[in-house]
Amino acid sequence: QIQLVESGGGLVQPGGSLRLSCKAPRAIFSVFTAYTMGWYRQAPGKQRELVATITSSGTSNYADSVKGRFTISRNNSRKQVWLQMDRLEPEDTAIYYCNAEQSGLDYWGEGTQVTVSS
Repeated sequence: QIQLVESGGGLVQPGGSLRLSCKAPRAIFSVFTAYTMGWYRQAPGKQRELVATITSSGTSNYADSVKGRFTISRNNSRKQVWLQMDRLEPEDTAIYYCNAEQSGLDYWGEGTQVTVSS
């Protein structure tokens, strides 16, 4: 099992930026590197959706709605993954969840709220 702790959410104006962080403080380094890490989000009244994922080797994948605006990165030695969000839009408002996946097993953080509003 892997514990995930998110931080970095908040209120930002349209066009602004936020950087989300996800740490796995208790994970063994070799265990963390085996996981594909990702960010998902859930807006009120909507289903949880993929935002971005990154494999242990650094291959990333993005939802079409965030391509060119968001960047996912990871540092395996620090057992940490980030989501840099630029040019935020009101439609990006949601709870953002960190995810770790391996061989069909998923682990989730508790989420961090991102609100984009003027």
